Amino acid sequence: MNDIFAVVGVEPTKENKKDIDHKIHGQLGVEYKNCSSTWKLVKARLAEDREGFIGQLSAALNVP
Repeated sequence: MNDIFAVVGVEPTKENKKDIDHKIHGQLGVEYKNCSSTWKLVKARLAEDREGFIGQLSAALNVP
């Protein structure tokens, strides 16, 4: 995911990691802390529409 965050322009830190995680879960419609389901969906979305997913992630993280 670090390569995705670099494209989006976000650097995960101790301070923002939890917020980023919440937003990714919300974007995917998965209950927070259900990491296994979330990462499976992230991989699937990247495989089917990488650019679209990155754009949605950027919007979810409020990155212009």
